[in-house]
Amino acid sequence: MISVEGLTVEFGGFTLFDDVSFVLNKKDRVALVGKNGAGKSTMLKIFAGLQLPTSGNISIPKDITIGYLPQQMSLVNSRTVYEEAEMAFEHIHQMEKEMNQLNEELAQRTDYESEAYQKIIDRVTHLSEQFQMMGGNNYQAELERTLLGLGFKRDDFRRPTSEFSGGWRMRIELAKLLLRQPDVLLLDEPTNHLDIESIQWLENFIATRANAVILVSHDRAFIDNTTFRTIEIELGKIYDYKVKYSDYVVLRQERREQQLRAYENQQKKLADTEAFIERFRYKATKAVQVQSRIKQLDKVERIEIDDVDNAKLSLKFPPAPRSGSYPVIAENVGKKYDNHIVFDQVTLTINRGDKVAFVGKNGEGKTTLVKCIMDEIEYTGKLQLGHNVKIGYFAQNQAQLLDENLTVFDTIDYVAQGDIRTKIRDILGAFMFGGEASDKKVKVLSGGERSRLAMIRLLLEPVNLLILDEPTNHLDMRSKDVLKNALREFDGTVILVSHDREFLDGLVDKVYEFGNQRVIEHLGGIYEFLERKKMDNLRELERSIPKNPSLSNVIEEETLAQSQNKLSYEARKEQNRVIKKIEKAIADVEERINQLELNIASVEVQLATPEGAADPSLYAQYSELKEKLSAVMDQWTELTMELDCFVNKES
Repeated sequence: MISVEGLTVEFGGFTLFDDVSFVLNKKDRVALVGKNGAGKSTMLKIFAGLQLPTSGNISIPKDITIGYLPQQMSLVNSRTVYEEAEMAFEHIHQMEKEMNQLNEELAQRTDYESEAYQKIIDRVTHLSEQFQMMGGNNYQAELERTLLGLGFKRDDFRRPTSEFSGGWRMRIELAKLLLRQPDVLLLDEPTNHLDIESIQWLENFIATRANAVILVSHDRAFIDNTTFRTIEIELGKIYDYKVKYSDYVVLRQERREQQLRAYENQQKKLADTEAFIERFRYKATKAVQVQSRIKQLDKVERIEIDDVDNAKLSLKFPPAPRSGSYPVIAENVGKKYDNHIVFDQVTLTINRGDKVAFVGKNGEGKTTLVKCIMDEIEYTGKLQLGHNVKIGYFAQNQAQLLDENLTVFDTIDYVAQGDIRTKIRDILGAFMFGGEASDKKVKVLSGGERSRLAMIRLLLEPVNLLILDEPTNHLDMRSKDVLKNALREFDGTVILVSHDREFLDGLVDKVYEFGNQRVIEHLGGIYEFLERKKMDNLRELERSIPKNPSLSNVIEEETLAQSQNKLSYEARKEQNRVIKKIEKAIADVEERINQLELNIASVEVQLATPEGAADPSLYAQYSELKEKLSAVMDQWTELTMELDCFVNKES
């Protein structure tokens, strides 16, 4: 579908890509991976037509549409959430406006037999058919479904976008992009501004409804659930694996080991041959053999080992000074802005050495409670820090607060004090800013490089309470793993505000859930919490929209009769009956999907002929089939989510 040929990108003598070629096929789901600064975002910008390569080209057919979500963007303030999202259908509004104008013109004209009149008729007919095929009469339902899936409430639809944070406004842009349904979707760190539930919704959307996708993400679980092809950028070259990320990691290691073994074997054979030549070079009786070996050496195709970027982040937090037993104690803490209550009556105790996660939808107060702990904002209730608590704080927008005109070295030198100033070069080297990289201006750094630079501030003095607000945003996989290991070994207390499931897994042992103006404590890891939440969400869904009364009754009865998901024999038996019922419903729906897809394909074949293209009834039939398929796909999604919840509950 799209061909990349001989792509080379150079910046001031530095080669980012060197003669890169690959093909993007229809329905491909590609994860673009590599270290921070490797060129992932640059590759997306070139695909989007926002940046030109030094040489080479990308061949994109004229009828292919591309949608691009960058990491940062400027947003409009003058519209409501609904109006801004509706901009995705601007082409439909333009089409409707033209049809209305043409119909008005037809009503006023009387030259019914003229060629001009007939041309207007033909144009109106063509526009009407296109309007129907694009879903001109029912796009509102899709718009609302997408906004709700991304976490907006119906009450938010009429609120001006200026009232929302940057993260929520980024969701509006994501909604517009998804609603346009481009042939190629380019997503640069789309999960940075999404909570866990919205990430799961986006995973399902990409898996079931998107066309070709190229995405950059540091969220390993997200790219594993959404992609099945991995393109790695390393030292200006690409390595293309037709597998998902977790399989790519294994194959990449195997490829390196095979290369190394083949290289070592060849080197041994070459050394033996060269030794033979040197030993018998001057013996006349061996002249023929020597010449034969020399010719063999010339013909050997030398095995090369792929260059590997071995630069590695070295991160270890300084030993934590001993604090009191309870670094944070909150009693009936509340916070509101005017009449809007963020949370109320929050009571919690964080013990020394705890590693806890703050999770929940955006806007529910995670960062607000952090600011209360930091004493940056006023609140009600009592919030007490333990004896000798020293806080190291990484804010969500920390990387954006850096002075873009300073160099990397000056940025750290400006805040460093005392003896630490003599070790700045060493610290920068440990964070992959060694040598000339320390003289780079902040404004030329990638998002991940800026986050690393901001992280260095935490190492300038020993602390015993680390509060990290979305620390993995913009960090590459390797840097994220290094940070996770450093936090695991840190002997102080850690509060993590994060939506990154894989990062939190095995790191935290307690989860605080923010929602509905409350904060609820859950003991255990992040995946245990998510399993419980899936069933909670299902119960709430069935209470509010009882699509299947018998299923709803089963859930309500189990909820009242059982505690902590421990089902009696009878309840488990009833649950198995419901699971089989759902599985049969899924099989029936899948059969309908297959039949609808066959019917659509048949109509598409007819539309490709001159006779079919001139038949208005075929367009109407095509539009009706597409609408039915969309509705059945939604039904399949709901059923599979129900089944997942019951299967997880049973296990």
